[in-house]
Amino acid sequence: MDLDDATAAHLAAVRGRDLAAYLDTVHDDVTVVLPNGRLLRGREDVAAFHRDWFADPDWRMETEVVSTAEAGDTGAVVLRVGYHDVDAAGVAYEKAYLLSLVFARTGGRWRLLHDQNTFC
Repeated sequence: MDLDDATAAHLAAVRGRDLAAYLDTVHDDVTVVLPNGRLLRGREDVAAFHRDWFADPDWRMETEVVSTAEAGDTGAVVLRVGYHDVDAAGVAYEKAYLLSLVFARTGGRWRLLHDQNTFC
């Protein structure tokens, strides 16, 4: 599987709210930086966050690849994201942001090592 395929599988798992498929794309030492600056470290912390997020049926997101780069066993993908959700009061909102995904190739597979969201 090449980096593009790994990225597509990762994003499909997110859009499909499929925690098992998502975790299959994630490195054991993963870090995630959320837009509010909260830092998630390791599979268990990241799994707990995504379990709750995936349980929310109201959100959807579109992505567009901005850039992809590989250097040895490291791959970086920057995506433009359109995020649509509903707040606690039931009011719809949208956000646009950049999503940086860093993958590490281990055992012949690309796995997410770092995920950072940055509002534009």
